[in-house]
Amino acid sequence: MNNYVVAIDLGTTKVVTLVGEKTELGYKVIAYREAPTKGVIRGEVVNIQSVLDSLSPLIKDIKQELEIEIKDVYVGIAGQNIQCTVQRLSRNRDLSNDLISEAEVEEMTREIRKSRVNAGEQILDVIPQSYNVDDHIGVETASGMTGTRIEGDYKLFIGKVVSAEHSKLVIDRAGLNLKKLILEPIASAKAVLTEDEMEVGAAVIDLGGGTTDLLIYHNNIIRHSAVIPFGGNSITEDLRKGCSVSLRNAEQIKVQYGSCYSEYVQENNTVTIPGIGGFQSRELKFSVIAGIIEARVEEIIEALMYEIENSGYMDKLGAGVVITGGGAQLTNIKELFQYKTGYPVRIALPDRRVINETNQDIYKPSSSTAIGLLMLGFEKTYSCSESRPISQTLFDNKELEVDQEAPKKKKEKTKAKKTKGSFKKVYEDLVGNIFENINNEA
Repeated sequence: MNNYVVAIDLGTTKVVTLVGEKTELGYKVIAYREAPTKGVIRGEVVNIQSVLDSLSPLIKDIKQELEIEIKDVYVGIAGQNIQCTVQRLSRNRDLSNDLISEAEVEEMTREIRKSRVNAGEQILDVIPQSYNVDDHIGVETASGMTGTRIEGDYKLFIGKVVSAEHSKLVIDRAGLNLKKLILEPIASAKAVLTEDEMEVGAAVIDLGGGTTDLLIYHNNIIRHSAVIPFGGNSITEDLRKGCSVSLRNAEQIKVQYGSCYSEYVQENNTVTIPGIGGFQSRELKFSVIAGIIEARVEEIIEALMYEIENSGYMDKLGAGVVITGGGAQLTNIKELFQYKTGYPVRIALPDRRVINETNQDIYKPSSSTAIGLLMLGFEKTYSCSESRPISQTLFDNKELEVDQEAPKKKKEKTKAKKTKGSFKKVYEDLVGNIFENINNEA
């Protein structure tokens, strides 16, 4: 297995297993398996046996097909309880004329990892933000400088111990060795962002089944992360209640006939809903379906904008918003995000450097997390980070062509103003219902 890397995404709606190998052209996926999963609620493993029942057959199938032994795996971790906080660490230096070494900087990062957190929590990852060396404030790297005092600012990603333990238990009982837990928002961003987007600033939004993850990049550094405890499953549940249909029919309606933007929907279009228990079938207007979906997606956008405001990078997202995940495939979601946020929006597929010669289905937004886990697994395994190829043209007009082909709006609307604090009340109302919904799901 020295030539292979294995990544596992334990998602709310499905578990994905990838096996890849490194080639001269990039990364080659040699096995890709996914299966529906139960036992994961809002990104967190709750029922270990249920998740194991979904994962074990995938591992067994891959072993038999490739005739290899799978042992070490990289696994994604997410969930509604992940927090992002700021910490500062200061050090006085005795030999001020000596150059600050990379080892000295790394030692500070290791020390900040030992910071105290609340009972039942643990630090999942630490991202250096900037350094102050004597009078030099806000430098991106301190190594190579001289000074008597060095201060480092860090972003700490904190999660619940039980969430990490449950994920590890699933891997252990599957007969595998957990190489590393990787934050899923970071993995998704790795799979879809370009170097230019990471530099000028971008908000990556991963619309999953149980949660919506946000990650903000600026100047090639992760600046903020947040998890909104609503995703595609919440939309399906809204349709189930609002349209009085089964959960299976609600999912089918969402995928086949749903739209995030009611203004793009023809009023007279309808879909026939089969009757239940002997009742007659009935017709449901597309506009009603779109109205239900739009209401929930707008709430998610309001929560995301609240987090973007609080990050301090609201006016520094030069590349705008990049949407990925299964929810990115909702019809007209790009148009709604553009109208509600005022940012340019791109629907993102995984990086094409991940090569799969047999299964092109892997190149879809819902695979971004798994592919990002694979890419990060390669970097950690081989301890090398490759640059992404820069586009030969400064401005790509493909997005403009897509916009021109989109249906015309019934009436013109102006973009929403990005006014600080304007999303706070909606967000607080949204969060107020979270625990009630969680208890109902449990």
